[in-house]
Amino acid sequence: MINNINKVSSTFLSVACLTFSASAFGATLSDIFQVAEQMNVSAKRSQARIDDLTDETRKLFNEYKTVLKEIEGLRVYNRQLEKQIANQEREMTLLSQSIDEVTVIERQITPLMLRMIDGLEQFVELDAPFLLEERRERVERLRETMDRADVAVSEKFSQVFRAFQIENEYGRTMETYNATIDIAGIERQVDILKVGRIALVYQTPDGAETGMFNPTTRQYEPVDDSYQASVRQGIRMARQQASIEMLSLPIVGAGVAK
Repeated sequence: MINNINKVSSTFLSVACLTFSASAFGATLSDIFQVAEQMNVSAKRSQARIDDLTDETRKLFNEYKTVLKEIEGLRVYNRQLEKQIANQEREMTLLSQSIDEVTVIERQITPLMLRMIDGLEQFVELDAPFLLEERRERVERLRETMDRADVAVSEKFSQVFRAFQIENEYGRTMETYNATIDIAGIERQVDILKVGRIALVYQTPDGAETGMFNPTTRQYEPVDDSYQASVRQGIRMARQQASIEMLSLPIVGAGVAK
């Protein structure tokens, strides 16, 4: 009986030991799985962080390359600006020299223009007396312009030069206009015909009297009736009332008075 009890006790102890060992082993595996799971979670977090850092690093690297390109572009732009500034400085130097030269030229050209106006006035008075009032007024306007401080020297010279051009053009044009002239001490209303500077003739509105300006005597003088039709035709041509054709006009030759 005692032996049976001992056997039962031994068996019970063996089963208890096995149960305890199995329980302990199961607890250890659970801990291991839990730790592994935590490690996996931690590893995933670490990998995600690594991926984020990689993306951020790539983004920063791309921004760095972009900045480098911008810096290089700015260097090229700055070099170009330096060249432009250097050219502008040279131009400023040349401009300053030109201004100094212009100042000298202005001091020299003003007396020249005054002499030109004096010469023009003298020429008008010695020339045939056509459009005399208009030409005298032009000379007077030039003198007034020369006294104005608000007109540039270049503009003054341009106006003087233009006046000389107008006088030169008179030698190539045919014109007619009404005027009051002195004929033998009598004021007469007539039609004047100017053909360049070759002929300056007149005719009364009724065509009864025809004459010419004599440059030798500097007087208007009548001519014979043989020129009456030709002068009338010339006046019509100047008014564009007739086609251009040859005319027979009274002209005083060099050293010969009509």
